[in-house]
Amino acid sequence: MSLLVVDGLAKRYGEATVFENVHLSVQPGEFVAIVGDSGVGKSTLLNCMAGLDHWDAGRITHGSTDLGALDDTGRALWRRAQVGFVFQAFHVLPHLDVAQNVALPLMLLGRHEPARVQEMLAAVGLDDLGARLPQQLSGGQLQRVALARALVHRPALLLADEPTGNLDPGTAARVMDLLVAQTRQHGASLVLVTHSDTAAARADRVLRLRSDGIG
Repeated sequence: MSLLVVDGLAKRYGEATVFENVHLSVQPGEFVAIVGDSGVGKSTLLNCMAGLDHWDAGRITHGSTDLGALDDTGRALWRRAQVGFVFQAFHVLPHLDVAQNVALPLMLLGRHEPARVQEMLAAVGLDDLGARLPQQLSGGQLQRVALARALVHRPALLLADEPTGNLDPGTAARVMDLLVAQTRQHGASLVLVTHSDTAAARADRVLRLRSDGIG
């Protein structure tokens, strides 16, 4: 059974159609990359998959959960337990140190796992920076904090918006290794929006989003 199913999705802003007729299914353990021209709505589609944006037609299901049937609180609880999201803009909390930012998904789930937090910091090469505040880090380091936070609770669904966009080639390759490992080892589903041919080449499938659909 597919873990994530997008069926006939459409998104509009007033009279302007961003995209429509989007059909997509992602299996457990599968990595799908979405590419497309700037402004076609790739990030918006990813936000819809996360239940962060509302859509105008179609349906999104994750396992037995129909996202459209949940209210905002229900979607937030579903995201907390099931989703790891790597945002293009990091969304790291400035008043928390690096280790606390990474631990946030576990804390929201009532889990105290400092060893897991340290494991993820080491995995992204930040094991000696856990006590620093975000404003003391570079953009590339902040992206790695965001990645560690997205992976720390071993989510079933990984959504990543240009996760290598601020990274040098070596660090970008390491980030992709981590995302792919989480997908393969834990049976997660990974949907990646990217302009990077190198990142897209790692995917099981590469789909191009257009205003009239995806394929």
